[in-house]
Amino acid sequence: MCWDSDIDTLPSPSGSSEASLDDDDVNCRLKPYWSKYHCLFNARGFHLETVRDVKAYYCRLQQAPIHHSIASILETKDGSSRDQELCPDPSLPDNLFRGRRICDGRPFIVKAVHSHSREHEAIRFLSHSPLRDDPRNHTIPVLDIFECYEDRVAFLVMEEWSSHLLSDYDPYCLDVFLSVMRQAIEHVAFMHQHRLAHLDISIRNLVTNCKGQCAFIDFELSRKYDSVANPRIQGYRATEVPPECETREGCDPFKIDVWALGVLILRVCKLGGFHVPELLQLTRPMLNDIPEHRPPMHTVLETYDRMLGPLRQRQRIDYPNNHSNPHVN
Repeated sequence: MCWDSDIDTLPSPSGSSEASLDDDDVNCRLKPYWSKYHCLFNARGFHLETVRDVKAYYCRLQQAPIHHSIASILETKDGSSRDQELCPDPSLPDNLFRGRRICDGRPFIVKAVHSHSREHEAIRFLSHSPLRDDPRNHTIPVLDIFECYEDRVAFLVMEEWSSHLLSDYDPYCLDVFLSVMRQAIEHVAFMHQHRLAHLDISIRNLVTNCKGQCAFIDFELSRKYDSVANPRIQGYRATEVPPECETREGCDPFKIDVWALGVLILRVCKLGGFHVPELLQLTRPMLNDIPEHRPPMHTVLETYDRMLGPLRQRQRIDYPNNHSNPHVN
């Protein structure tokens, strides 16, 4: 697999692809047999959730709704004999599994990917020194990365953060909101500085630790272009698709990220009830229909920082409930 090329072709959402078969094989979503790797995880200090763990969880939270597939396990007559079996969370895709680190009980999510996949390469790149220690790097903390070489599968063990980006925010806590948006902008600028395009920036791929920190996840479509001055990508399909991808043969992957980040900012504003005119001004050039007219990410970050000081001086701000924008559905 080549992770660095002049023209890249992304697979279509239907599963068919114009890309090579090898590219499909290493970047498709895996469905591992988790029980096979149970001992491997234990040996590295990680405990995958078992039926016993899930039983204990629902005993502590007796009023919590139980998914029907889990309820069937808990209600079986021979349930006690299955206590040590792994219990996947039906709300997660097959390539994700929950667990806790043995030494301190810290919850984690592990993602199984092909050992030669783009996501494996991207997470390894962002999670090792010196990039790991750079304050501009807002990748979700990675507790461990290891491989099962015979199966060509890699496991990305990450802290479990929340996908409910706005649930814990007071609607008047403008400072926290602005900080989270700055982290998102700074991280994309950081990736682009290192010639890494995320290519699936969206609100569903931005998570929080509920302590004012956010991080991007899901690098399945990412591309790194170390030696390519003018990269182009074809067949682009993701959550947020800029207009040029519908009409052009090859599109600038970094300008795609700029567009998607602009849409993300507006979606978070709308969902959180934040009406900040300065952010509308910030995103307007990011959403320019002509990709060449969109600013590079370092310029977006500089512009944001210039407006940040005056914004933080506000103690309160009015938030209309039905603020709309043509780029947000």
